[in-house]
Amino acid sequence: MPFRTRSAYAFLAPYLLIFATFWVWPIINSFLISFQNTRINPWKYSLQSNWGRLFYDPAFYNSLYNTLIILVIQVPVMIALATVMAVLLNSPLLKARPLFRFAFFAPVVVGEVAYAAVFRLMFSLDFGVINKMISAVGFSPVSWFDNANAAMAVIILAVTWRWAGYNAIIILAGLQAIPDDVYEAATLDRVSKVQQFFHITLPLLKPIILFCVVLSVIGTMQLFTEPFLITNRGGPGGGTETLGLFLYRQGFTSLNFGYASAIAYTMAALAVVISLLNLWLGREPK
Repeated sequence: MPFRTRSAYAFLAPYLLIFATFWVWPIINSFLISFQNTRINPWKYSLQSNWGRLFYDPAFYNSLYNTLIILVIQVPVMIALATVMAVLLNSPLLKARPLFRFAFFAPVVVGEVAYAAVFRLMFSLDFGVINKMISAVGFSPVSWFDNANAAMAVIILAVTWRWAGYNAIIILAGLQAIPDDVYEAATLDRVSKVQQFFHITLPLLKPIILFCVVLSVIGTMQLFTEPFLITNRGGPGGGTETLGLFLYRQGFTSLNFGYASAIAYTMAALAVVISLLNLWLGREPK
């Protein structure tokens, strides 16, 4: 091996050692743990105790259903809203554009615990501002956290508020990369602004939007903070319990590490499959 190659590997060795110790080995070890019955001492290999249980556990299917509901409703709404926000932020008619860009991106900077506490207070039955607004227009206050559908709506609103601006900034970067000549030529051909948006802007933004969709899918599959803090650990009655929260409950409440590992790998596999499906659906025609 040439001296320069050996030198390069020598410089990389500390990083590779840390990477293998704290990233590669935990992934391999957790996969091996998923095949062990960790409810007995010593642990023993048992395919049925974790992977077998996974396919017949109603609690797992409940958390999977809740996660997919958020994925199907929240992600498309958020991406559509982010696209509209990006177009508005890119408009030359908008004054103080840097200020608005910061304002839309700011929710990501806010701590998860703080913003979750604010949302829980906003939707409180007794003194929440949302119920006060509902009462002001003559309707009865809604008990948001005692009804599964209402609690799920709060989760979807919270996640959308936090991440719509983040995705809008990414899409805005894609918008600014589109040459102005394309729009000038379309304007000379008397193409309306609406037609330009659907036939020029959206097709050219497809790779950026797909990127945002994949990121959102991965984030939704790991959703934990919002159901844990806003709806009090996935309440009411597991109505907002996600896969991330179910994994936490099995691993750190029940101390069933083998089953939690099996859930974690199922989440990862689902995220990969759904992301690949989105990429396949959004592929360019040959």
